[in-house]
Amino acid sequence: MAQDPLHGVTLERIITELHEKFGWEVMADKIRINCFYENPSVSSSLKFLRKTPWARKKVEDLYIHTIAKNRP
Repeated sequence: MAQDPLHGVTLERIITELHEKFGWEVMADKIRINCFYENPSVSSSLKFLRKTPWARKKVEDLYIHTIAKNRP
């Protein structure tokens, strides 16, 4: 059975690592949500993504496909 790639990874860590890898502009291009466009910050993104399951899923999927898959 495969382990969940998000197990033990906080949403804050996901956003921080994606921001470090891509920056806000590229994140906004990849996932078209306002919290990455208008005054982006980890804090504002956390607030929005915690209330918006469809957007959180997109961010988690991006993380899995770009960062988590490259981990041992």
